Amino acid sequence: MLKPAERGFFVGYFKKVPADVRALMIGFIVFFIAGMASASVLMSLNTDSPGAGSYADELHGEHLIGMMELKPYPILRVPAEGSEPARAVMLAGSGKFGVDDRALPLAGKTAQVGGVFVKRGDLEMLLIGGDDDLKAADLQISATSTIAGPQDLGRWRLTGEICDGKCGGGAMKPGTGLAHKACANLCLNGGVPPVFVSTAPVDGHIFFLLSSEDGGPMPAPLLDKTGVPVVLEGSVERRDDLLIFKVDRPVNGAQS
Repeated sequence: MLKPAERGFFVGYFKKVPADVRALMIGFIVFFIAGMASASVLMSLNTDSPGAGSYADELHGEHLIGMMELKPYPILRVPAEGSEPARAVMLAGSGKFGVDDRALPLAGKTAQVGGVFVKRGDLEMLLIGGDDDLKAADLQISATSTIAGPQDLGRWRLTGEICDGKCGGGAMKPGTGLAHKACANLCLNGGVPPVFVSTAPVDGHIFFLLSSEDGGPMPAPLLDKTGVPVVLEGSVERRDDLLIFKVDRPVNGAQS
């Protein structure tokens, strides 16, 4: 009569595991490890890139001089100088806050602004620190002679994502996507300018400052649409090197 171990039946108090049971367990362990490794590789390939955004201390303690505009959000219009083209620089403060209150007394005036940039592709935002980083400038700029008016680039329907320009620019990684939705909403509620990340470029740009149809701040209902794909309609306006998407029709669900 065969012993239990010889029949392939494993009994705990026998010292030797039957060969067929041992082979089955080894095969299962190898298959499990290989399966987990393959799943890890596939998941990493399908994970969105955190982006190439980063901080850039381009000013090295110096200041930009330009004209302060408040709509749709604080923007410093820096005139062209020599070989340097004109710039329209979005502004935000430290933490999850904008600089609306600090910029208000400087509306339409020449300001000097310092801080550190966050940059990602054609998106750049200047993060302002203390009081010395945002104040009236001694040098005055003539708006009529050096600050170009807005250029209308026509009406567009764009697919993309709404995020805040600070984290989207590289202050957080990832600064876009559903995982960043709550953080984006905190930044936008604090006054950080919102940006639209388009899946297709307009005039070479995929990042747009968002505004309402009349050029004011982004329509409040769009706050519920951060971090997810959304289709928006509106006109695109160029100010120097900055494109502004003036939304008048949220296509897929949001009501303005």
